[in-house]
Amino acid sequence: MPLALVLDIARDAVLVAFMLAGPLLAVAMAAGLVVSLIQAVTSIQEQTLSFVPKLFAVGVTFIVLLSWMLQTLMKFTVELFVSIPGWVS
Repeated sequence: MPLALVLDIARDAVLVAFMLAGPLLAVAMAAGLVVSLIQAVTSIQEQTLSFVPKLFAVGVTFIVLLSWMLQTLMKFTVELFVSIPGWVS
């Protein structure tokens, strides 16, 4: 298998991973920012207060985007398996 092909597959895999993780990380960051602002305004420094809303926000986002995430992952996997016969020759 040529090195260029391996690099293309690795690049595509990393891009798919970024596409799948990006929305969840963005929601976690936004929720963390909102909670931090609320904590700064109210002077509440409870550690669990920052964790629970982020966990809830990421969980809801995961449930909402699960169908899209699975379709994206399945599309990548199918394209990968379909292209295997071309690598053998």
